[in-house]
Amino acid sequence: MKRGKRYAEAAKTVDRSVLYDTADAIALVKKNASAKFDETVEVHIRTGCDGRHAEQQIRGAVVLPHGTGKTVRILVFAKGPKADEAEAAGADFVGAEELIPKIQNEGWLDFDVVVATPDMMGVVGRLGRILGPKGLMPNPKAGTVTMDVTKAINDIKAGKIEYRLDKTNIIHVPIGKASFTEEQLADNFQTLMGAINKARPSALKGVFLKSVSLASTMGPSVKVNPMKIAQ
Repeated sequence: MKRGKRYAEAAKTVDRSVLYDTADAIALVKKNASAKFDETVEVHIRTGCDGRHAEQQIRGAVVLPHGTGKTVRILVFAKGPKADEAEAAGADFVGAEELIPKIQNEGWLDFDVVVATPDMMGVVGRLGRILGPKGLMPNPKAGTVTMDVTKAINDIKAGKIEYRLDKTNIIHVPIGKASFTEEQLADNFQTLMGAINKARPSALKGVFLKSVSLASTMGPSVKVNPMKIAQ
């Protein structure tokens, strides 16, 4: 993969053979985020899980203390009083069956998170093929299938993020922007890692966190020492 000159310069500052302490890794990532836009800082966690086994799946959500720095557009599937409640709580879009053709036929996907009341999951299930691959399907474990739509919306707006294993058993999660202070990024990182350590499947034998790295949108990744991450 061909990289630009800026990336090559940034890559020289990172020793690929070193496992950095969290604070040093965050400082390096911030220093190397030199694009003209506010880059997102992401964590990539390679686990020892085998996601093909249901008991080794990892999926959940956590509220980051400083949020992600991103404005999140929320779509809520609800009817009647719950739809009114969702609108009052600040959902960007609220609807029911009438949204199905808009998403299915018109390809409308101008939202980042989907929340649904349990009675609407029969309707939302028809969108599984579209929402599923994009990670947008509401899920009770992530708190996005709920009767308490106000809490779900407030949590998302406060900086709640979902984490889940991808097909290669890696978790990719944004923890903020390059404009955040090192302390804010460190707080978010420790909160996320605390939640992921707690989500370790009991069926897993051997190493859980195989590697943890931090990177900004356009910058090189920096490996963090998984042994030094607060449990």
